[in-house]
Amino acid sequence: MSSDDLYPVTRLAAVREATARAGIGALLLTPGPDLRYVTGYEAHVLERLTCLVVPAEGDAFLMVPRLELAAAEHSPASRLGVEFVPWQETDDPYAQVARRLGPVAKVGLADRMWAMTSLRFRDALPGTEQVLAGSVLRDLRMRKSPAEAAALREAGAAIDAVHAQVPGFLRAGRTEREVGRDIADAIIAAGHETVDFVIVGSGPNGASPHHELSDRVIQAGEPVVVDIGGRMPSGYCSDSTRVYSVGEPPAEFAAYYDVLRRAQEAACAAVRPGATCESIDAAAREVIAEAGHGERFFHRTGHGIGLETHEDPYIVAGNAEPLAPGFAFSVEPGIYLAGAHGARIEDIVICTETGGERVNHRPRELVVV
Repeated sequence: MSSDDLYPVTRLAAVREATARAGIGALLLTPGPDLRYVTGYEAHVLERLTCLVVPAEGDAFLMVPRLELAAAEHSPASRLGVEFVPWQETDDPYAQVARRLGPVAKVGLADRMWAMTSLRFRDALPGTEQVLAGSVLRDLRMRKSPAEAAALREAGAAIDAVHAQVPGFLRAGRTEREVGRDIADAIIAAGHETVDFVIVGSGPNGASPHHELSDRVIQAGEPVVVDIGGRMPSGYCSDSTRVYSVGEPPAEFAAYYDVLRRAQEAACAAVRPGATCESIDAAAREVIAEAGHGERFFHRTGHGIGLETHEDPYIVAGNAEPLAPGFAFSVEPGIYLAGAHGARIEDIVICTETGGERVNHRPRELVVV
């Protein structure tokens, strides 16, 4: 898909209208996923200010350091028709934003804005209330367009291609770090632009959901949790978890892995418009709890995904937000036995008009290598 489809020029007007409805005078979007969502511009995160200013009324403009002007002009942001305002090294860009914006009661700051930047804006706009731009952008970003859904399918296929290679990387005597290096190379070779994370949790390390790669040597008969993801050139992310066993696993593990597979299936089957985020979490949790493993599933069932690996909506108890077509999120229940082993199965699911569409298609049964 083209950048015109992923980052349509009409998006800026939709953001301006949402800003006005929220009673916010302007959004101030610095480099990060919010700025890329609105403009398609993946600007460098620097101490020098780059900021898209989107007033609720009036024309948007992009403050950009003079040395970054050429990059901005060659980015998708050039299609938007907004004024580029380059500033020199001796200028105060915060004061320039304040002068051009004029008096404003409330501004929305990009959710990933550095504290240093937000404090500089506070000084330049005294008396102006600061809120998160996410309060305006989250509803727009959660509802993936057809082009965004296609980008997530592409990312899903790319990470599936990596999981297809993992059995060839796993064998007794190799370290987690050695396997992780092979996986990272495969993530790039599969078409990702960056490697976001590689989790290889062997044996007892599989009971730590966010285990870091270590020099632990993988042993025969051990389950291995492999959770991997990256970012595609489109900007959209992949994230998928599968479990492997180097030889036949312990009988106890095989028994609860079957419970986990049924729980993940139940949660995916529960996805449909109008179902609440917490009901998807409950669908997985009930299966696991009924089998006596409730206390061994201690994290949320999922997170939204798009330009960020973790974004709204969150699939967790207490989130009564109803799903809508275009919502995209992970479904990843887990069971973890501290000191022994653990397991997690994760697919990215897109809510459609009639149910849920998984973008990951590798087998969910335990893969014995």
